[in-house]
Amino acid sequence: MEILSLLLLAVALAMDSFAVSISTGLVLQRIEIKAMGKISFLFALFQGAMPVVGWRLGLFFENQIKAIDHWVAFLLLSFIGGKMIFEAVKDESENKSINPYSFKNMAMLAIATSIDALAVGISFSLLGMDIAVPAVVIGITTFIFSFLGLTLGVKLGGFMGNKIEFLGGLILIGLGLKILLEHTLFQ
Repeated sequence: MEILSLLLLAVALAMDSFAVSISTGLVLQRIEIKAMGKISFLFALFQGAMPVVGWRLGLFFENQIKAIDHWVAFLLLSFIGGKMIFEAVKDESENKSINPYSFKNMAMLAIATSIDALAVGISFSLLGMDIAVPAVVIGITTFIFSFLGLTLGVKLGGFMGNKIEFLGGLILIGLGLKILLEHTLFQ
C-alpha cells in the first residue's frame, strides 16, 4: 500500500477517536499530560490492534462482522453518551460525572471507535496485504489525533462551563448514529 493511501486511511480511522477525545476533554476541563498520554495510548492500542485481529479473522468471519460492526459501535457510543447526558442534567447535588479516567469507560469507547479498523484488517487479509506496518501507522496516527482531541476539548471545556458534559454526550451519540447510518442507509 502506498504511504499516502496508508496515511489517509489512518487519519480516517483516527477521526472517531479524535471526536471522542474532544468529548472527553470537554468533560474533564483539566487533565495532566500523563493522563492524556494514557488515554491516547489506549485509543491507539485498540485502533492499532483491531486491524491485526481483523486480518487474522480474514475471510471466514467477513460477512458476520460486517453485519453487526455498526450496531456494536452505535450501542457502545450511545450508552456512554446517554450516561453523560443523564449525568449533566440530573440534580447538581447528585451529579457524579462519568469518569473518563475509568479504564472500563475508556476501553468501551476505544472498542467502539476501533470497530471500523477491524473491518480494514479483514479487507487487508482478503487482498493478501501485510498488516504490520499499517497497524503501527494507524496506532501512531490515532495517538496523535487523540492527544490533540483531548487538548482541544480541555481548552473548549474551560470556556463552556460545567454542563459541557451534555454536549460531549450528544457528540458521542451523534458519532454512533453517523456510523449506524453510514452502514445501513448509505451502503
